[in-house]
This record gives sequence, structure tokens and C-alpha cells, in this order.
Amino acid sequence: MIEQIVSYWPLVTTALIALVAIVLVGSVILHKRNESAAIAWVGLILLSPVIGAIAYLLFGINRIRRRAERTRPGPSTPFNWNPALAASGLMIADVPEGDETSPARLRRRLLDSLTTNPMVTQNAVQVLHNGDEAYPAMLAAIDRAERSIALTSYIFKSDRSGREFAAALARAVERGVAVRVLVDGAGQMYSLPTTSRMLAGLGVPFARYLHSFWPWRMPYLNLRNHRKMLIVDGKTGFTGGINISSANLMLRAPSRPVRDLHFEFAGPIVSQLMEKFADDWAFTTSELLEGDIWFPNPESGGEVVARVIASGPHESINRMRWILHAAISQAQTRICVMTPYLLPDEILVSALRLAAIRGVRIDIIIPEHSNLRFVDWAARARLDDLLVDGCQIWFGPGPFNHAKLMLVDDDWALVGSTNWDPRSLRLNFELNVECQSPTLVRDLDAVFEKEKADSRSVSLDEMNQLGMLVRLRNGVARLFSPYL
Repeated sequence: MIEQIVSYWPLVTTALIALVAIVLVGSVILHKRNESAAIAWVGLILLSPVIGAIAYLLFGINRIRRRAERTRPGPSTPFNWNPALAASGLMIADVPEGDETSPARLRRRLLDSLTTNPMVTQNAVQVLHNGDEAYPAMLAAIDRAERSIALTSYIFKSDRSGREFAAALARAVERGVAVRVLVDGAGQMYSLPTTSRMLAGLGVPFARYLHSFWPWRMPYLNLRNHRKMLIVDGKTGFTGGINISSANLMLRAPSRPVRDLHFEFAGPIVSQLMEKFADDWAFTTSELLEGDIWFPNPESGGEVVARVIASGPHESINRMRWILHAAISQAQTRICVMTPYLLPDEILVSALRLAAIRGVRIDIIIPEHSNLRFVDWAARARLDDLLVDGCQIWFGPGPFNHAKLMLVDDDWALVGSTNWDPRSLRLNFELNVECQSPTLVRDLDAVFEKEKADSRSVSLDEMNQLGMLVRLRNGVARLFSPYL
């Protein structure tokens, strides 16, 4: 009997390998949307069934979205949106007047279909430069808080700035203010000892997003909460790109300074910010933040029309990529982009190139030297694709500029936490604010032009004259861009 089993073993093994290969080829055909990737995986599996099957099972299946869907059950929907605002509709922005085919109406129609929040009117926005302007405003708001404070940050260091925020939060708790602090489970590790111990010692209620010390209980390492928000009494909100770290305080001359932009909001847009925090807090702790202390009746703040745009890998579409593409497609005169990391995919590169061919002036500022040298190499591998069709690329000066900003024409801006890289566009939970306001855009354009004046222009000749070894290095780095 044993001899018979042994004699059939090669045949059984071959049949099993063939069956696995057929099943995996079917999986590739059904689920891979990119034809080139599908052809490559089918070829590898058929030509080398064992190695190909193992490689596909390890690297070919998009577990990121599936894991995200298990952790975040569906697209973000405003479950805490203020009933008074929803019922009255007084602050819901009307569709811009004009021709049905006007760029403003088409852009609004596109973005309405890609977002869950309505555009709301009567908001005020103040631009804050670096931690030198943002931190005093945020700390003052915390000290003025009477009812509630909601704070989330990807990085919350336990340095001097972190201790100042922790002390202010502790004072608020002592005054009887409801305080909730959410720190990303991976981001907190940028500072040791972590801020969690400091907050716990001060009695500040906090939670860590997707965190566990045990690797087998932490299968979501790539799914990070990259949002930065502070909402005070449901009436004042802050968001943008600034984490809590002394590196953002230029006046203190830190050893590794980081420049950035943050924004203070007043008006009904603050309710949308609070809704996003409540969503993240409920997911992390199962506690629902409801009632007037978190969602008071909205107040008018200014003339800016705005909405919060949240995105994450739990969604069935790459929301931010589509929104960027929609904004680019409707641009008529100018697109300005400031980002610390520039690793756009082929879809965004094609959109920018087509816009440039249409005659739209495109200026993109990236740091000449970011805090991630490998990412700098990867970015340089594809700059010639943008330069060849007339996009203007600028290398910004030091210190490292972490700001994220997009301006379109003279009336539209996008600010927030999203970088132009695969991690922000595919893996992170991000938060941005779409703003329509000629006045605000003029102010932000002045910020952009000042940075551009201090930057140096990159030419196609410069990229073409890079040495072969440098170009190979950059190309190899580019291969890792989906994981950077």
C-alpha cells in the first residue's frame, strides 16, 4: 500500500500544483484591473507554478483594501451631522450660477458625486505658518474651552511642545471640559517615551488608533490615521499638515526643523471636522460622541464656502486620487501644487500633462531635500514626464517644507493632510478641506509665490544630464514607490 501511494505521489503533486495554478490564474483574471500587471502575474504563475503561486499569494493580492474594509465597514457618512443645519439647509451652498458647462459648475458636480459632505457657507479660514503661529492659537483655544476638546494627531511627541499641549489638556480636564485625544498607534512611536504615558499620568482621556504591542494582534501596520485635527467646543477647528512636535517651531531653532501650514476654521465646517473625529473615536473606542457639547448649533464665520473631504483605504474608490484628477481636469488657467513628496501615479501624471498641453500653467513645488532621501530619489525618476509637456517643477529651499496645498485657477483650494504619494492616496486615512473663496485663494497664492521665489526651477535638460548610475538609483527607488 505504501509503495503504491509513493508511486502516485509525483502525479498527485503535479495535479495539485496545476489546480492551484488554474485557481490563481482565474483570480488574477477576475480581480486585476491593470492589464499589464494581470499579464505579468499570469505569465509568472504558468511558467513557474510554485514560485509564481507563492509570490502571488504573498504580494499579488490587495489585502490592504480588504483589511481596511473589515476595520472600517463602509464609506464615511456623516452620522453626527447637526440636525438643525440639515433641517434648515440655510448654510448649504447653492450650485454656482452660470452656464451648465462652466468649469465651476462641472467641478462642483464632479466633487459632489465623489464626496459625502455638502458644501457649506459662512466659514472663516485663517492661515497659520509653522508651529510658531499654529501652536499658540491651538493652546489658547484649549485654554478657552468650556465644554469639549477633540484632538487627533498622527505624531504627538513627548518633547517640550508635546508637554505644553498635554499640560493644557490636563488643565481643561480639571475645569470639567470633556476631552478626547486620539493618537495614531504607529505615529506615537516617533517619540520615546510615547505621549500615551504622559497623557495617562495627567488623567487626559486618550486612545491609540490601531495599536497593539503584539505583532499577531497588529495586522494593520499600513493603515494609519494621518489626520490632524483640533476641535474646541464644536465651534473652533484646526486642521492641516502640522503634527505636535518641537521640530515645527522655527523660532526655537530645532536641530531638524520642519516648516508647515495649518488652518484655523470657524463656521459650520467645524461640525464636519467634529463628525470625522467622532467617526474615528467611535471606531477606536466604541464611544459615541453626541449632543450639544460636541455638536452645537453652527455659527456663521465668514465668506468661505467649504467642505471636509475624508478618505481612506476602506473605500471602494481611491477618493483623493479621483478628486485631484477632477480638479485638474476642470482647471482653466493655473494649477499650483505644494507637496513634501511627489510620487503621482500614471493617472495623475497623465492628467497634469494633458492640462499643460491644454495651456494650463502648472507649478509644482517639492523640497530639494526632504526628510526621506529615498523618496527624493524616487520622485526624480519621473520628473521628466511632467517637464516634457511644460509643467514647471521647483525645488524648494530648506528647512524641509511639509506643507500640502493645491490651488486651481483663482477661486479653489485644497488644504489638509494628503501628500501626493501612494501612501496618502491608498493607505492612510486622510482629511482635507475643499475651499472656494477668491480672497482665501489670493492669500494662499501669496504663500505659494513666496515659496516659489525662494525655490529653483528644474529643467528637462537637468534631468536628462543626470549620470547613468544616478538615474539607475532613482529608477530602482521608484520601483518601491507603492510602499513609500
